Amino acid sequence: MEAAQSGWGIVVVAAGRGTRMGTVESKQYLLLKDKPIIVHTLELFEHMDEVIEIVLVVGAQDLARCEAFVQAYRLTKVTAVLEGGSERQHSVRLGLQALTGSWVMVHDGVRPLVSAKAVRTCMAAALSTEAAVLAVPVKDTIKQVNEAGVIIATPDRRSLWAIQTPQAFRRSLLIQAHEHAEQDGFLGTDDAMLVERLGVPVSVTEGEYTNIKITTPEDLPWAEFLLNGRGDKER
Repeated sequence: MEAAQSGWGIVVVAAGRGTRMGTVESKQYLLLKDKPIIVHTLELFEHMDEVIEIVLVVGAQDLARCEAFVQAYRLTKVTAVLEGGSERQHSVRLGLQALTGSWVMVHDGVRPLVSAKAVRTCMAAALSTEAAVLAVPVKDTIKQVNEAGVIIATPDRRSLWAIQTPQAFRRSLLIQAHEHAEQDGFLGTDDAMLVERLGVPVSVTEGEYTNIKITTPEDLPWAEFLLNGRGDKER
């Protein structure tokens, strides 16, 4: 009931430069089916009734064009376009401060293919536990390798999950986790890690293997293939 009354806020993080794509243009602004990747991402949340506000965090040099995207694509739920910090964690914290509701999801700007169904599953899990993430079971055998390139361990694959976004939290809890991390000078790899440091359990909800993060050149045609197969039925 609480989420139905207050709605969800979304922090979309897109301040990274991303060198692995090998392009002059930042990956979040590359075209996917004639539309910037970041716009696909924003449109998903724009069309969800549960979402009442979206904060987009980008690089300083991209503020003007992202504000133009908001107008051009009629992204009415985007309440702020903010300049990000030096690290992803800093950018998320800035986004959290700009939201007003009780519940928040943090999402990578370059994951444009997450489905509304998966997002709602993650939302439901967070409402029960206060902290939830999307993830998929690891398919491959994983090896732990030392600095000399020698295998030192083979973890049990059954216990390994690849973590995705969005990640969903009670906003006050995530703000507390970020404040503690800043006080300790701790830099985590995702928001769940910061919440874990508080001793708060984070539940894992199974997501979809199609929720890819566009990072390298081969990801772009794969994303277009997936988008073509999906059409508008899941948007």
